[in-house]
Amino acid sequence: MKILTVAIPNHHFFQWVNQLENAGHDVYWFDVTDGGPKSSKIEWVTQLKNWKLKWDFPFRTTIKKRLPKLYKNIQKVNENSVSSAFHKALESIQPDIVHCFEMQLAGLPILSIMEQNKTPFIYSSWGSDVFYFEQLGVSKSGLQRFYNRVNYLITDCNRDYNLAMQNGYVNQFLGVFPGNGGLTIDDSKINPFDKRPLILIKGYDDGVGKASKVLDALLLMSKVLLLNRHIVIYSADDNIKQQIEASAKLSSLNITVYSRYNFVDNTDLLSTMGQSCIHIANSISDGMPNALLEAMAMGCFPIQSNPGHVTEEVITHGKNGFLIANPLDEFEIAMHIENALKDDVIRQQAQDFNANFIKENYNRKNLQQQIENLYNFKK
Repeated sequence: MKILTVAIPNHHFFQWVNQLENAGHDVYWFDVTDGGPKSSKIEWVTQLKNWKLKWDFPFRTTIKKRLPKLYKNIQKVNENSVSSAFHKALESIQPDIVHCFEMQLAGLPILSIMEQNKTPFIYSSWGSDVFYFEQLGVSKSGLQRFYNRVNYLITDCNRDYNLAMQNGYVNQFLGVFPGNGGLTIDDSKINPFDKRPLILIKGYDDGVGKASKVLDALLLMSKVLLLNRHIVIYSADDNIKQQIEASAKLSSLNITVYSRYNFVDNTDLLSTMGQSCIHIANSISDGMPNALLEAMAMGCFPIQSNPGHVTEEVITHGKNGFLIANPLDEFEIAMHIENALKDDVIRQQAQDFNANFIKENYNRKNLQQQIENLYNFKK
């Protein structure tokens, strides 16, 4: 079977596709952004790249750097559109299935082409594209038009399946699966309860992510409670580092910031999670966060926002984590952090519970056959 995948270059997409490596399919990837070189993470996949430029003219990079306005005008006529490039790929490959990952960035740009054919179309919802579609600039009519063309839906949480149904999706549902195809956990990287000196914070602060509110919460806390802790902020937007530098109290804490724009290998992030006592992630919209599942698997106590009641599908407040009811309320967030740091019993019980829960429900090996079977409906 020929499977044409459409996605941005993304670790979770690569992880999902790699579940199919030995399934006997011919898998192709149309990089909807045409960004960067071919990925070494999916070398076995036929990667459709370098489609954007009509002509890679001499001194192009120099002009782009020194004369950005001129370059922008040149590129208006020198770039192929996503739809035209995808149409050529579709005609050339003649796939049995097209599978797009995320609606706004990968699905909608190819919709006009998919509406011209009857190739089975799978859509995996990611992040906020079902829950927060209007705020992301997708109209209700555009959403319903997209749902009308999709034949098969995969979501990463029950909430998004229900929302898709409420907004007009009527075709087949293939199930709830983690966006990365499941987790592989190295138990040797999971530190015992008494060897977890880190506080780990996801640093997204891009309008949807609200890490700045977590920093505001730290300002409200007693410094004594944080003295012997090393705070690590990963995937941080630039304003997070600026917020720390502008605050005398935050600057005095032991904080390490890893920029969102500097690559951190996932195995390194998992290892850091295995050394962390709590993991805090705060946003006003999301699907089922892969980082949350990874943190739980590595024994972190999760303090997580709950937009649209999605994370309560895996966290029972006060048992295996704390749910942030209002992601804009730094007082609530500070209370959760203080309670978690002061209560060794709940954190230790949650560590064992969460590790077992993830192994039972999100184990990559257990999910592989189920994911392979998703593509067998046309055989």
